Amino acid sequence: MKANCQSSKPHSLYTATQVRELDRIAIEEQGIPGYTLMSRAGEACWELLQLRWPAARSLQVLCGTGNNGGDGFIVARLALAANWRVQVLQLGDVERLQGDALKAQTDFVSAGGQVARFTASAGLDADVLVDAMLGTGVDRPLTDDWQLAVERVNASSSPVLSVDVPSGLQVDTGAVPGVAVRADATVTFIGRKAGLYTGVGPDYAGETKFADLGVPGVVYQQVSAVARLVRHPSLGPLSGPRARTAHKGQHGHVLVVGGGEGMGGAVRLAGEAALRSGAGLVSVATHPAHAGYIASACPELMCHGVADAQALKPLVASADVLVVGPGLGRSVWAQSLLAVVLETPQPRVVDADALNLLAHAPAAGDKQVLTPHPGEAARLLGQDSAAVQQDRLAAAQAIAQQYGGVTVLKGAGTVIHAEGACPVICAAGNPGMATAGMGDVLTGVIAALIAQGMDVHAAAVAGVCMHACAGDAAAAQGERGLIARDVIAALRSVLNGQVESA
Repeated sequence: MKANCQSSKPHSLYTATQVRELDRIAIEEQGIPGYTLMSRAGEACWELLQLRWPAARSLQVLCGTGNNGGDGFIVARLALAANWRVQVLQLGDVERLQGDALKAQTDFVSAGGQVARFTASAGLDADVLVDAMLGTGVDRPLTDDWQLAVERVNASSSPVLSVDVPSGLQVDTGAVPGVAVRADATVTFIGRKAGLYTGVGPDYAGETKFADLGVPGVVYQQVSAVARLVRHPSLGPLSGPRARTAHKGQHGHVLVVGGGEGMGGAVRLAGEAALRSGAGLVSVATHPAHAGYIASACPELMCHGVADAQALKPLVASADVLVVGPGLGRSVWAQSLLAVVLETPQPRVVDADALNLLAHAPAAGDKQVLTPHPGEAARLLGQDSAAVQQDRLAAAQAIAQQYGGVTVLKGAGTVIHAEGACPVICAAGNPGMATAGMGDVLTGVIAALIAQGMDVHAAAVAGVCMHACAGDAAAAQGERGLIARDVIAALRSVLNGQVESA
């Protein structure tokens, strides 16, 4: 089923082909001259450049021969007018310069600027470097002067501003097939490119700013997006105050199944995260060796030691939503518990070793949320994690098609996909969250939102954002050393609207 991704300027994500169509409509149907759009793009870059590096007074601009290079010539001309020391280094066959890009170069030269060919001996030592080499058209590894120029930019100690996208980055997927510019900031135009927000895209783009270049909203109504960008959790009725007569039975009962012998910490983290995310009751079904410890460490959790699948069945029957996988392991005991969960009609969140077991014996379900990291996603799809990371949107879609329900593909720019719904990429979160137990916390958050009445897709999207925003709040004291319990501690403030990610 094809998703309906209705476009809007601030939140929609596009492929390179879709952005080119937006550009065409703006020019041909709305009558905005191409050179006007190019001039606005250059002005947006110049504005950010001055704000980001206010003490800078020298600029080197590496320009290609397409419209991306034309944007670079506009930036160079504006810097020249401000009495900066400006050098433009040209790459590619100058005979290919035409149309608006050629006019931009001509205007720069007419203003007194000079253009030099990029060579291996060119020194890159300005206050700021501007990458205006390739734009959105890259679909293969860079070679020759293009590769050399990118390597030289990355080796320079100067800060880098990329125009529209970092050269070498595949903007549809966020993958880098060879080398790409590692920018400190990127200004992207007309439509946000999906690859800037997932995979390695955020690492290469740096701080990403969006400029719509004055393209009217009617243009966006004519092109469906490929995904939607979200940052803050949309909690719907859960964002309002609870009734004064509320009791715990009205806010859902979550059962967390996992914690094989020697792995009891994961179920405790998932259970405590569910409590901090508003669930009324949370039970834990774990290996008998851990039940006493978990109960004493977090007395709000109702802990049950289950020696076999038969002992799990009455616990499952009393729960509203199930979490299975944290610390589960892959033993015969683990397989028997997972089999019980998969037979139940309640919605479930499947994580960790439950995903690895599921990969060997696939079972589809409409009311389930799968939360794989790239390695688990690769096992679910029978491929390697590098292939998953090459196109995260496609991987999430493939898992959802094969297993049903909602897929949450974790990592930088977490992707949420459900058949028939517009894919979502979360822009919140930080590298400090790449530590043990973070996935267990996420499963607890999503399960708690389902238990409180959200459907599985809405809970997955809101849960990912809530978890990420809590991580950002916890990282206020620094990303290094951030642990899962720091995020749990911040969940309550995010849930009650007291904290938002920047």
